[in-house]
Amino acid sequence: MNHVSNRSSNSPNVDERHLMFDDLEKLGRILVETGDIAHSFVQGVDDMDVTCRDFSAFDPSRPLQGQGRGTLDALRAAKEEILPLLAASIGPRYLGFVTGGTTPAALAGDWLASAIDQNATGPEGSVNAAVEEQVINWLCDLGGVPSDRYDGVLTTGATVSNLLGLVAARQWCGEQVGVNVDADGSGVLPDLEVFAASPHASMIKDLSITGIGRNNFTKVATKPGSEETDIADLKAKISASDARAKIVIASAGTVNATDFDDLEAIADLCAAYGAWLHVDAAFGFFAALDDRRADFTKGIARADSITSDGHKWLNVPYDCGIFLTRHIAVLETCCRAFAPYLDTKADGNSYINRGVENSRRFRALPLWMTMVAYGRDGVASVIRANCDQAADLAAWVRTHERLELFSEPKLNVTMFAARGSDEDNRALLARINATGKVFMTPTVYGGRFGFRAAFSNWRTCDDDLVIIKQAIETAL
Repeated sequence: MNHVSNRSSNSPNVDERHLMFDDLEKLGRILVETGDIAHSFVQGVDDMDVTCRDFSAFDPSRPLQGQGRGTLDALRAAKEEILPLLAASIGPRYLGFVTGGTTPAALAGDWLASAIDQNATGPEGSVNAAVEEQVINWLCDLGGVPSDRYDGVLTTGATVSNLLGLVAARQWCGEQVGVNVDADGSGVLPDLEVFAASPHASMIKDLSITGIGRNNFTKVATKPGSEETDIADLKAKISASDARAKIVIASAGTVNATDFDDLEAIADLCAAYGAWLHVDAAFGFFAALDDRRADFTKGIARADSITSDGHKWLNVPYDCGIFLTRHIAVLETCCRAFAPYLDTKADGNSYINRGVENSRRFRALPLWMTMVAYGRDGVASVIRANCDQAADLAAWVRTHERLELFSEPKLNVTMFAARGSDEDNRALLARINATGKVFMTPTVYGGRFGFRAAFSNWRTCDDDLVIIKQAIETAL
């Protein structure tokens, strides 16, 4: 079929292929309009409600039309129907979860990644694999682990990175006792035991996905009033274990109190008892960039595997997870993909053999762009500022007659509540978030319901802290 001859047709029978070719001719205008809409959204988040609470204007059951409308009409529809109902999660007062924004450089990199649309599987015919290799080396430098000993892969997020940690650990454990889990299945691995004190929800999910089981781990005690691993209890439990295959899951920045395990002590125990040490450092990995907190991650370079995220404190767009390991060959054993069309003699890393995905977005490019644009010092300045902001909010809560601080923030998260019942605090949190000025997520800490404010956005500044405090005061 000769598509060109029909590109200008206005017939209602023109199919979607012809609309696509029409749009290709209009691409310059489409990109300009897309840029204008995106620019308005990014610049307007300071004045938007931080979250949307009423989606009734959007009907998810509306059927798909047979005749397309073209990209310009679709853009206008998105601007009218979707953008007004979104959260301003890229903005400076979205304090839920641990959500970064998007730096201008990372945004540009992400748009380029979409435009060039590389399937970043490996080195065949493209520099994408070399870019990912460089980015991983830079990430090692930012986190204070030696790039000549660690290698890894970019993933969709910490959930998949934690999954890779479990998969590689299980294979390695099998190799230590002479069995091959990759080839023969997990049933050949005798008496595997997993030890964890404060595993993240994603790790519990991964225990299920791997078939180990959500409940099938040994709960290690935490220090009193802390989420930090009690080393004495871990030593007692790992030394008493008869399992020949052992995995220890440690934390570098727990989700609530941002507690850091004593990684040196845990690494010593893992070495003594032949255990794989996995460190979940989803955002705490980058604490090394704050000189005042660099000691928090001491010992992390002894981990067998490390999880972190780019879409948290590095402020690159979703999705971007980070997995690092000292045992890259073990990971590649577990994740390698076989097919004649995948065979390549090109030099470089085949990232298809290091993760869950066969088809992979070029997520290294936004990271590369933001690190080149702002450097180590730029990333470090965000880390320091967010930690200071958490401390500032904590100081205000500490002196407030109606509020109570749950724990002193060690990093970038402040936990607190009003003096009163859990039921009263649930209602108060709803009122705070309903102001539209700030969004915080709930938490339970020390058996009490409270609020969790996580500072992880590069745009948050002192003026935002004033607005956040006013919103809390108004809701009290």
